Amino acid sequence: MTLRSAAWFAAEGKTGIMSRAWLRSEGLPDDSFVGRPVIGIANSWSELTPCNMHFRELAEQVKRGVWQAGGVPFEFPTTSAGEPLVRPTAMVLRNLISMDLEETLRGNPLDAVVLLAGCDKTTPAYLMGAASVDLPTLLITGGPMLNGKHRGTDIGSGTSIWRLTESFRAGEITQGELFEAEGCMARSRGHCMTMGTASTMALLTEILGMQLPGSAELPADDARRRTMAHLAGRRIVEMVGEGLTPSKILTRRAFENAIRLNAAIGGSTNAVVHLLALAGRVEVPLDLDDFDRLVRDIPTLVDLMPSGRFLMEDFAYAGGLGALVAEMGDLLDQDTITITGTSIRENYAGGECFNTEVIRTMDNPVKPVGSGIAVLRGNLAPSGAVIKQSAASPDLLRHIGRAVVFDRLEDYLAVADDDDVDIKADDVLVIRYAGPRGYPGMPEIANVALPRRLLADGVRDMVRISDARMSGTSYGTVVLHIAPEAAIGGPLSLVRTGDQIELDVPGRTLNMLVDDDELARRREGWAAPEVPSAARGYMKLFVEHVQGADVGADFDFLQGNQPPEVPRRGF
Repeated sequence: MTLRSAAWFAAEGKTGIMSRAWLRSEGLPDDSFVGRPVIGIANSWSELTPCNMHFRELAEQVKRGVWQAGGVPFEFPTTSAGEPLVRPTAMVLRNLISMDLEETLRGNPLDAVVLLAGCDKTTPAYLMGAASVDLPTLLITGGPMLNGKHRGTDIGSGTSIWRLTESFRAGEITQGELFEAEGCMARSRGHCMTMGTASTMALLTEILGMQLPGSAELPADDARRRTMAHLAGRRIVEMVGEGLTPSKILTRRAFENAIRLNAAIGGSTNAVVHLLALAGRVEVPLDLDDFDRLVRDIPTLVDLMPSGRFLMEDFAYAGGLGALVAEMGDLLDQDTITITGTSIRENYAGGECFNTEVIRTMDNPVKPVGSGIAVLRGNLAPSGAVIKQSAASPDLLRHIGRAVVFDRLEDYLAVADDDDVDIKADDVLVIRYAGPRGYPGMPEIANVALPRRLLADGVRDMVRISDARMSGTSYGTVVLHIAPEAAIGGPLSLVRTGDQIELDVPGRTLNMLVDDDELARRREGWAAPEVPSAARGYMKLFVEHVQGADVGADFDFLQGNQPPEVPRRGF
């Protein structure tokens, strides 16, 4: 076996001396540089990314496994993005993190890499960056937090925030009660324990074949997660010898499994943009309509917030992904290969469910067949839009209402609590100029809170449409990712308050009931808005090169991958 790292460590003359000598300062013995696979451990640890703050400990477990299997581990940091903190949105950093990882892998003497990720954007970013280089790769997610506990009930990150803040604004609970719940919500290390984007991407990474089976659902503070990290260190060394790389695992069939699983778990709409971007990196043909076409025969089987009642800790104890794979049976292609070197069928043989309230059977689903993500098209979304049916109100899936339009989220928030705001329950709230270029970064703002007056009247949902995203922990009848986005002149930019908007989810359409001649007149007077924060640096690059949500919001120059050839010498 010829190791890529040998071009550094087995080289003669000053090249080899330079590569080895400085690493001796780390206390490595001489045989560290002879015939041993060099394993990178990419760490998205950051105290500004609380979901990932336990990764230093996990990295040590991975190192133990690597040493035990005969490899040499090197841990390194990358840019990290904490979903609760980064503004304008952590999504704006996903592509940057992927580039950071890609260039680190390309430029260093690494034969393989273990990825430590967990918070919403770190997982897809790491998959995208590693897939672009195609070294043997294994990802470990950090695991969900333990269930939040408040006044005898379980509360979930994100989902309960939306519910409790609505109750507070409606006058149903006090500020003190809201503050008390805040202190009970995040009571351990780990990412969101609802079926938000972090939990969704962890499970999808596992079904894609890039994570050890049975590891995605384990709570962050479960000792078995540390065991899994140790085993990952062993396994990655074996993968070097087998030449098992992402391009051999991330096939079209693997992506189809991920799309179908996302429907069964009631997963995040953010999975759409992440899977499309990842598919672009490995040149797998995947398009927006696949997320609708492939799930029409899939019911929602996992009863987790926001579509259901339970949380990830409950899912793990109910049997986790193994139980769900067993229940789905031939709805998944179980012969796809994974990082174990074996198939999904072999990985989850004997999967068993221990709580059929959490993981339902096919004849007793949480939501019926066809309740997954729907892709809508029409004169408002010629390139597509998505809606999470399992989190929407069934009575609003067909709806015609008056548009009430806001060009900025801040404009809406400034009036949302006014008692005389002219917004009715059957109106359609439009929040625009919030797409990949327009905000920039496509923030999770589409599920705007309802006007306080409506909440006080008992209204808990209304149709909202936007070119933005929404958190995977959110719920409501919210149409997202409208493409083309308003900032580049998409039809959403032409809507005016008072227009009638027709949503028909069963018919898969989204239209404004305005004639073509009037739309043409409006277009003549439209001008693209400025994006002040995009004047320099990475934000300028982002706005100039980001693609639409309908193709994954990746950069146009990052499509496809490139084999990890050894870089030219610098001395």
